[in-house]
Amino acid sequence: MAAPVDTPTESPTIDVVIPAFNEEESLPLVLRDMPNLVRRVVVADNNSTDATADVARECGAEVVPAPRQGYGSACLAALAHVRASGPPSVVVFVDADYSDHPDELPMVVEPILEDDLDFVIGSRVLGEREPGALLPQARFGNVLACWMIRWLYGHRYTDLGPFRAARWEAFERLDMRDPNFGWTAELQVKALKRGFRIGEVPVSYRRRVGVSKITGTVSGTVRAGYKIISTILRYSLER
Repeated sequence: MAAPVDTPTESPTIDVVIPAFNEEESLPLVLRDMPNLVRRVVVADNNSTDATADVARECGAEVVPAPRQGYGSACLAALAHVRASGPPSVVVFVDADYSDHPDELPMVVEPILEDDLDFVIGSRVLGEREPGALLPQARFGNVLACWMIRWLYGHRYTDLGPFRAARWEAFERLDMRDPNFGWTAELQVKALKRGFRIGEVPVSYRRRVGVSKITGTVSGTVRAGYKIISTILRYSLER
């Protein structure tokens, strides 16, 4: 009797999405530290007036324009490109300001690949933070948002972190829509409403290169805070 032949299994593919607005200094550092297990990096250029798109291409990333201003719009533009050109097994989101540690990406995707989770957040609260990396207004907003989600949805998140990963097939069920500051909150509450298997892993966080477009200004902080809170409340009322 012939010995059984093992059928080779296709390796999971990992694509990284990076929304970027005027990050020509930091973006090369992010792309330099990206681990080899990543299939491709898609940078959404959100109307940058500097050389963000040029340095992204020079570092080997695929660049797509995101003409509508906003963090969520940039993510949506990158995802549309990924969807049209061959989606991955897992999609990962990383910020362009070098505050995240891209080399920790294997830790973020491991629970999806090994433990069959749908969605994993890289928690800055559980991990090591460089002094001054998470500004007081960001810490307060994060605590408030996580408390509201626990109160309204019954799930305890520790962070609304920018470094996160999702199984592509699960992510597509979220029907993401928010064009700006509510993107992260929408993602995390919709994952709960869809019954995702969710996990968190501790990640490192450092002071960003340059000034934050959101928490670096009073107006940006207020607008972001309002949008995050209203997003959490709005989806809690939907069936």
